Amino acid sequence: MLRFPLWSMNTMPDVTIHAVARILETLNPILFRVELPNGKIIFAHLSKSLTEAHATFAPDTQVILELTPYDFDQARILGEAE
Repeated sequence: MLRFPLWSMNTMPDVTIHAVARILETLNPILFRVELPNGKIIFAHLSKSLTEAHATFAPDTQVILELTPYDFDQARILGEAE
């Protein structure tokens, strides 16, 4: 019988992918449709800190996204790209 700690089977690794994307449209105050550099269009939501700060982004704004290696159809917006 294999014994693993419970936390090891239910946690994801801390590996994330960061990318710069362009906002296409605002769907609601925290959800946006964005375009990745390769042309793929995905959904992105504000991070908790940006939501608490009531951040807003206009269309054509360049933002930094965080994606997981398991799901490339949604992302988290970390902030505005410089």
